[in-house]
Amino acid sequence: MRKKRFIIPGLILFVIVLAFKYFLFIGYVPSESMEPTLKAGSYIIGSRIYGELKTGDIIIFEHDEKMLVKRIAATEGERITENGFTYIVPKGSYFVMGDNRNNSFDSRYWAEPFITSNEIKAKLWIH
Repeated sequence: MRKKRFIIPGLILFVIVLAFKYFLFIGYVPSESMEPTLKAGSYIIGSRIYGELKTGDIIIFEHDEKMLVKRIAATEGERITENGFTYIVPKGSYFVMGDNRNNSFDSRYWAEPFITSNEIKAKLWIH
């Protein structure tokens, strides 16, 4: 009798854990790099399931063993000119930048300026 009391809460917990493991991603914005869109100190939810990514989408990804959130500035095959350099984005890659251009460590400053599809963990869903 007592074991039955825990079945429903246990199932609910199981579904929540599965949802976050396979469908949702919770993140934290530690800096001002995406302001005014995302305030420093805010929490975000991303979807691990998403369609084709396009310029303007905000993504959560891993770069240099850190989780980051940035906006896609250019997708594969697109050309972007920044700081006197012109980049052509390779296949399966993205050039990303923070919305707060003066306070964002992003593709413009990385030794390897592109992130690949494999590094992307989620597309921003709720902020």
